[in-house]
Amino acid sequence: MSVFDLKFVVIDFLTFAQDAGAPAGGGGAQPGAAEVNPLVQMAPMLIMFAILFYFIVMRPQQREAQKRKDILSALKKNDKVLTIGGIIGTIVDLSNDGQRITLRVDDGTRIKFTRSSIQGPYDEKAEPDSANGNSK
Repeated sequence: MSVFDLKFVVIDFLTFAQDAGAPAGGGGAQPGAAEVNPLVQMAPMLIMFAILFYFIVMRPQQREAQKRKDILSALKKNDKVLTIGGIIGTIVDLSNDGQRITLRVDDGTRIKFTRSSIQGPYDEKAEPDSANGNSK
């Protein structure tokens, strides 16, 4: 759920809260009966949904982002990496600010990338057999 979608949910919620305060009927409530605001009845359910949203969506996303950040910050010279575009190369140079990486793709071929363009370390053992044409 993006911030844009969340904005519409909040607007709908506030509109509902305003409508709940106005009596719908012609004042037909009994004099001794206390009216319960529907917003108060829905509050525990809304809080529960917010907590579930955090633990199901936000928390795993934060963990994944932190894991990726740790992997990218641990890259060093002579590491074999895979870019998000599918290029496999060896790191030959890291810039002083740490944001640009130069990869050696082939003898005499060097390409510069930003650190965020690196998917992660490349493990030749993890490559599936179907990539070599040996599918069963």
